[in-house]
Amino acid sequence: MTLCFITLVVFDGWLDGSLTQSTEDDKPARGIIVPVLVALLAIPAQFELSKLAAAKKLRIFLPISIIASVLLATWRFWQQFITLPPAMSLLLFSSFVLFALLLYQYTYYGASGILANCGVNCFSIGYLGLLSSFCVAIRIESGMWAFLMFVFVIKCSDIGAYTSGTLFGKHKFSPKVSPGKTWEGMAGACVLAVIVAVGFAVSCGIMTWWLAILFGLSFAFIGQLGDLTESMIKRDAEQKDSAQKVPGFGGVLDIIDSLLVAAPVAYLFLKVSFNRG
Repeated sequence: MTLCFITLVVFDGWLDGSLTQSTEDDKPARGIIVPVLVALLAIPAQFELSKLAAAKKLRIFLPISIIASVLLATWRFWQQFITLPPAMSLLLFSSFVLFALLLYQYTYYGASGILANCGVNCFSIGYLGLLSSFCVAIRIESGMWAFLMFVFVIKCSDIGAYTSGTLFGKHKFSPKVSPGKTWEGMAGACVLAVIVAVGFAVSCGIMTWWLAILFGLSFAFIGQLGDLTESMIKRDAEQKDSAQKVPGFGGVLDIIDSLLVAAPVAYLFLKVSFNRG
């Protein structure tokens, strides 16, 4: 999966010229493949979230939630072709999604569970669509190497946390939500995240080494908070994994959970660090 992912992202960078520099202003569109990847991940993730919601007798309207999540997740890509101001286009889109949810609720369920159903649908669209849209924004605005740095720092912090926690874990990090997480695991997450961040920053010229250390430390913690977010959802639904589609991981949600919560903060961090540069 890692080799396939790197190949696709590098090819994406070659298509728009960001393989050699952060952005290419004369290209008609930046980041073509990454938005497609994000959209394809949002679809099975919505199915998994729907099953978790069903365990609590909540209904996610999949036809609407999938379309809305995919469009919202790839919103930054479509902004390259939309003439409306970004804020107004997003407000109009959100309004139409709300109307569609209410119409679907009225057609199939009437007044039964309207607040619960529409609420969980808004949550699912925001969780999978809105948060993942920042992954696409990072790829388009900060370039291919910054996007790879973000993904690998987060996922390597997961690896560091699992390895260190398995070998040395004793002190629980969040016993009420995820009893398997330990402070020793968090230390391993920080170490590996910093190593990966500094490696990317120095070799690709993304940011200074000291900012890379701050990036690694910050997103080791934020990535674990993202994992805890999904753990709360699964614990509420009384499920161990979101699905059993990916051997060794569980479901798609179990793979992308840490990236989702970290993406908006990473986008802001990269924008600020690039402005400093």
